[in-house]
Parts: sequence; C-alpha cells; structure tokens
Amino acid sequence: MRTQFRTVALLACMALLGACASGGKRGADGVTPSEAAAGFNLQLGIAYLRSGNLALAKDKLQRALAQDPRDADVHSALALLEDRLGHPAEADNYFRTALRLSPQNPDISNNYAIYLCRNKREREGVERFLAVANNALYTSPEMAFTNAGVCQRGAGLLDEAVLNFSKAQRIRPNYPEAAYQLADLELARNRAAEARSIIDRFTGSFLNVTPEMLLVGVRAAHSQGDRLAEERYARRLRLDFPSSEQTRSLTPAAAAAPPRNPG
Repeated sequence: MRTQFRTVALLACMALLGACASGGKRGADGVTPSEAAAGFNLQLGIAYLRSGNLALAKDKLQRALAQDPRDADVHSALALLEDRLGHPAEADNYFRTALRLSPQNPDISNNYAIYLCRNKREREGVERFLAVANNALYTSPEMAFTNAGVCQRGAGLLDEAVLNFSKAQRIRPNYPEAAYQLADLELARNRAAEARSIIDRFTGSFLNVTPEMLLVGVRAAHSQGDRLAEERYARRLRLDFPSSEQTRSLTPAAAAAPPRNPG
C-alpha cells in the first residue's frame, strides 16, 4: 500500500517587497514593514523547505517568526520543518500555537492531522480530518475524508477507512486518490472483484487516471486469473505512464504479487 496523505500548500502573505523599509507604520495596504518582511521570509523558507534545504529554511522561518510572531502560517511552516528534522515535540508546539492564532484555519488543521497520524496519534488525527471535512471554509472535503481513511487504514480500522474513502468519492467522483485508496484497500482485503469494479468505473468515466490505480487493476485481475484483463491494464499503464515507478514494477513477480492480508 502506498500510504500517502495529501497536504495543503501553505499560503504566504502577499507582501510587497518595497514595503520592507524601516519604521513600523502601516502602509496603504494595511501591512507593516515588519509583517511584509515576515511574509517575504516565509515564502523563502517554504521554498527552501520544499527543495530540502532545511538549514536555509530554518534561517528564513526563524527570521519571519522574529518579524511577526503572531503569523499562524509562520508557526505552521516551522512545525513542518521541525517534523522534517525529527523533532516531534517542537513540531507539535508550533502546530498548537498556529491553531491558537488561527483556530478556524482548515489548512493548518489538515497539516496537523497529517502530523498526528504519522506519529501514531491516529484517533486525534482522524478527529481533526473529519472536523476539517465539515468546515465550511474548506474547499476540498474529499481530500480530508481521504486522509482520514488513510489514517484509519494505518491504524487497522479498515471498515471505517472504507466509509471515508466512499464519502470522498461521493463528494467528488473524479478524485483519483479516493478511488485508488478504496480499490487498493479492497484488494488488500482479498476483494479483487470490488477493487476492479472501482477501477473500471473510474477509468470508464474520467480522464485523470493514475498509474497507481492501473497497477491495482493489474494485480486485481491477476488474482482473479483474468489474464486478458491483466494485460489490458498493463498495456494502458505502459502506454500512458511509460516512465512511472508502477510501469517499471511490471516484472512477472511484481505483477503477480498477491494482495496483502491486512490481518
């Protein structure tokens, strides 16, 4: 199983670089020079974090924190950084501060829920994902329901995971991650026919098919002994995603891998 949560990009302040002059008065846009500088450093810090340059990311984010200690996005970015550095206590503290500063921010709450699930605090993580999914300010509830399902699957709560993947599909039928996760879980539960039905319904209705989804189709068909369907999925995988990891895995052994029993 590919355990993957869908994260939400942090939104940096829309700061004018020219506002970084000395002084503390608010400009015509209502932003102080210190806030503008913090926004600029936040953007740089996030960029360095995404590129894997953690030392520079920390430098820029610490500068942003000093310039605007009440910016929730700065605290959230520092939480992600500390998580990457392997400092769970520090990450948790930054997330909690970010949520105190912006308690209704669904993006920060979603990212904190991902952190909780990855640190074996699944019950808290699922509660937060479901709160995000039901937050009227959040525009992607299907992502939150899918994340909740991934978290529940990791905790062995398979029936609950199926329910949340299915909710995500009902909200947005063309959301490929929910379809993949549900089909992959059904295959792991030795329900190859159900897995294939999910894949066939999606591939027959939508264009945004993923290589992960097609590989589930290959393995489901193989487990059923349906060689024609197995080759059909494999052929599409090779044609549509020739350079993908999933296509490279299409050795006889990989294609024949049986579904894992979740226990």
